[in-house]
Amino acid sequence: MYDLLLPEPYRKQERRFLKKHPDLLGRYQKTLELLQANPHHPSLRLHALRGTLTGLHSVSISLQYRITLELEIKEKQILLVSVGSHKEVY
Repeated sequence: MYDLLLPEPYRKQERRFLKKHPDLLGRYQKTLELLQANPHHPSLRLHALRGTLTGLHSVSISLQYRITLELEIKEKQILLVSVGSHKEVY
C-alpha cells in the first residue's frame, strides 16, 4: 500500500477539476484507490514523462484526463502534482 500525498496546491486544483467535471468523481476516486493499492495496475497506464516534466509520471483517469505525480518506490509514497485534461497537465 502506498501513501498518497496531496499538497494544498493539488487539493485546490482537485476541487476545481471535480466542480467542473462532477461526472468523473467515481472514476477519479477509483483511480486514486488503484494508485494507492498498486500504481502499476494496467488500467492506470502509468508512464514516465519526458522533456520539461522529466521526473514525473502520469496515470489516466480516462482517455482525456490525467493525474501527474512523483512516484517514490522506496518510500512507498506518491506525491500528486496536478489533475486535469491531457492538454492542461502537459
